Amino acid sequence: MPTMPPSALARPLDFTHSSNRVAVLGSLGALLLARRRTGSWKEAVNVAGACFLAWATARELDPDHPWTANLALPLAFMLVVRGAANPLPAAGTMSGLRMLAGTTGEAPTPVDTAAMLAQTGLSARFGGRLGALLPALAPWLSQRQETAALSLLGLLVPPVPASTGGGSVWPVLGALALAPWLIRPESIASSCDRAARPVRDSDVQQARSAALAVLGAAVLSRRHQAQQPLAAAVLTVGLRRLTSP
Repeated sequence: MPTMPPSALARPLDFTHSSNRVAVLGSLGALLLARRRTGSWKEAVNVAGACFLAWATARELDPDHPWTANLALPLAFMLVVRGAANPLPAAGTMSGLRMLAGTTGEAPTPVDTAAMLAQTGLSARFGGRLGALLPALAPWLSQRQETAALSLLGLLVPPVPASTGGGSVWPVLGALALAPWLIRPESIASSCDRAARPVRDSDVQQARSAALAVLGAAVLSRRHQAQQPLAAAVLTVGLRRLTSP
């Protein structure tokens, strides 16, 4: 019986690594704190999801330095807990960045492309079409095959009106201000999850550039509240690059 090829999106949470334990415990703490603050389990789950996605996004953008992800999680909590958090656009962004960074070491599968189609639709619905371009384009940018372009169909989903609250534009602008340091070339030493090779420097640099493009699109479309987890990740990684020799 044929087996399915390994996914380019699925990454295991290995609890032998302290950063992964921080992600789970931090997300649980965010859930409980948000529940106490908002009085709603739904809002609390959304906040916790946004915090975890900030952590996961920073891990894709900065594979060699897990502490930047550990800082991105509480920063995301501070950015999203005051308003209506919706982690769906951030999930599409994180998946697109993971595919571009190639941290699993696997090529996107048809199942991955279908997953990106669904995430593109959700991102377009709740984060606007500009913000959905990354999950829409990531499969094609990763493998340059015609079938990978199917995820672009998710852009046809009509967006809901942008929320007027739930996130300040200043963290996004602050993250964009770190662009010169974030996109500066850097050698990556981390290995892929399931491939016997290091993560490629050029792939991580491509993912970092894409993250900045998403933040710029969020500002232009006034959907910055949908990308607060990404802003938290870019801020922590960008500040590390700024302060590193």
